This record gives sequence, C-alpha cells and structure tokens, in this order.
Amino acid sequence: MKIAISSDHGGNVLRKDIMNLLDESGIEYKDFGPQTDDSVDYPDYAKPVADAVASGEYDRGILICGTGIGMSIAANKVKGIRAALVHDVFSAKATRGHNDSNILAMGERVVGPGLAREIVKTWLAEEFEGGRHQNRIEKISNLEN
Repeated sequence: MKIAISSDHGGNVLRKDIMNLLDESGIEYKDFGPQTDDSVDYPDYAKPVADAVASGEYDRGILICGTGIGMSIAANKVKGIRAALVHDVFSAKATRGHNDSNILAMGERVVGPGLAREIVKTWLAEEFEGGRHQNRIEKISNLEN
C-alpha cells in the first residue's frame, strides 16, 4: 500500500507523528506537506494528495489541518475522491467498510496523537465490504458526472 500524506501549517505536528507511524509500520508514503510552520492555504496541499490518489499513483491519502474540515472539503472536489473527516475509531472503521473512503482527513486541534494513531491504524487495516455498499458508492460516483 502506498500513501500520500499532507497537511497545512495547522497539521504539521500530527502529520509528522503519523509519518513516524507509517515508518514504524513499513508503509510506503510520500510527504506532500509544507516543510515549514509558515501559514499556508490548505487547498494547495489537499489537491496534490487528492490528484495522486484519484490517478491511482497512490492507494490512499491522509490529510491533516487544524480541524480536518477544510482539507476534506477541498479533497472532495477532486473527481474520484471520497475523503472522510474522522475523529474516532468507529468512524474510521465504518468509512472504509461502508464508504470505501480513499482519503482520511483529521484535525490536529481536535484529536491527540495517540487517538490519531489508532484512527490511522484502523482506517488502513479496514477493507471495503462491497455488497450492498457498492451500489451506494456507484451512486456517489454518478454525482460527479
């Protein structure tokens, strides 16, 4: 599995912690995030990750800003992206199993690093259930056309 990851300035600390988790887990990733703590605009950092996931270059993406809201809104503007804003483990499991989310968005000011790590581990491990959920995913895709 290959992961594209990014943040804006409000998510830099958590992004670096999640990259450490990916390293510890042996998961390949590319960091698309800012390399300073200077203020940046989240759409500029959401789009490259969303494009990389939508193109199939990366399997999934992780986006982090202060709340996760801006990143998830921006990423969902890219065709083929199903970005889910998640701040608990149950939702991380459900959004993969039921919604086949391909981008996880989180807020550094909302979740602490310990919970964020559990969310990421759960989200990465969970598989899409298909079945009755597949028809719903197809309906979402049809909204993009």
